[in-house]
Amino acid sequence: MKSMTNTLLMSGVAAFAIVGAAFAQDNPMVGGAAMFADRNIVENAVNSADHTTLVAAVQAAGLVETLQGEGPFTVFAPTNAAFDALPDGTVETLLMEENRDQLADVLKCHVVGANAMSDAIVGMVDDDGGAHPVPTLGSCTLTATYQGDTIMLEDENGTMATVTIADVRQSNGVIHVIDAVLTPASGDQAMQGDMASDDMAMSDGDNPMVGGAPMLAERNIVENAVNSADHTTLVAAVQQAGLVETLQGEGPFTVFAPTNAAFDKLPDGTVETLMMDDNKDQLTKVLTAHVVAGNLSGTELMERTRANGGRYNMQTVSGDAITADLSGGDLYIIDESGNAGKVTIADVRQSNGVIHVVDSVLVPR
Repeated sequence: MKSMTNTLLMSGVAAFAIVGAAFAQDNPMVGGAAMFADRNIVENAVNSADHTTLVAAVQAAGLVETLQGEGPFTVFAPTNAAFDALPDGTVETLLMEENRDQLADVLKCHVVGANAMSDAIVGMVDDDGGAHPVPTLGSCTLTATYQGDTIMLEDENGTMATVTIADVRQSNGVIHVIDAVLTPASGDQAMQGDMASDDMAMSDGDNPMVGGAPMLAERNIVENAVNSADHTTLVAAVQQAGLVETLQGEGPFTVFAPTNAAFDKLPDGTVETLMMDDNKDQLTKVLTAHVVAGNLSGTELMERTRANGGRYNMQTVSGDAITADLSGGDLYIIDESGNAGKVTIADVRQSNGVIHVVDSVLVPR
């Protein structure tokens, strides 16, 4: 039985295309219903006659509140016909109460933590030479391509979905309707293997020490970071920016965590200026430029980097780009200005993602 999911964080998608009043006439119809750009993803989806299965799945997985949240999110929304094309019994099995976590992972494989309009996706595909990797909020990475005016998404099993209705603007992001359900690496065994590795990661011995403190894999990113003596500046900045609740959320998140020494390398007065109340938005942008949606281990980052000729582009939650680079066997993360931070401690597992410690601050352009 297949398992579904998706994520997509991409750079340069910071600007909403919703200007002024958001009226239904600004949006295409979906499933015979008007889509209102001043309503959120769930409020619109429930009105589409073509998405009753998706809505039922979102409700069963307990994701209604998430998709009604601030976002922004990009949702690739499979139609009822897309779900009907799955092997017999797949949907019914996923909707069982005991499979709620698996269903949630499947649905998140269709959600990206950014607002990616179709023209931005096309631009990223062009920038990457014809195929752009799209990490999702679930446990899979999609590949975006296009032909003519049609955007296509391929999952890790080779299933290809076509965007049949693009750019359905929402108050908290955008919906692109697709004609197939996208799935992570195939098979129940793969999913069971992921779950087993997660269980193993719950013991202290599986995690490196950071800043003189043990990192507990059953605690979230903030709960662990506050114990590291090497990350007091980062923690203070997260608190000042109002990002504590976000980084304690479900995620998963991959956080490249600069040390105190990394902040100290910034020009004199930079940290003090960013910590001023008047500069909270700028501080938030800097911090979220260190966060990628999804759970990317050091091994996976290296594999993707090698597979892409030595450089792997990622989009951060801020909308800015960072690039993984391998040099001399070490993993570096490079910001848009070319500044490189070396990953000094990798794979610090968290209950809601993973932390990789870096020795430089990544500054968005």
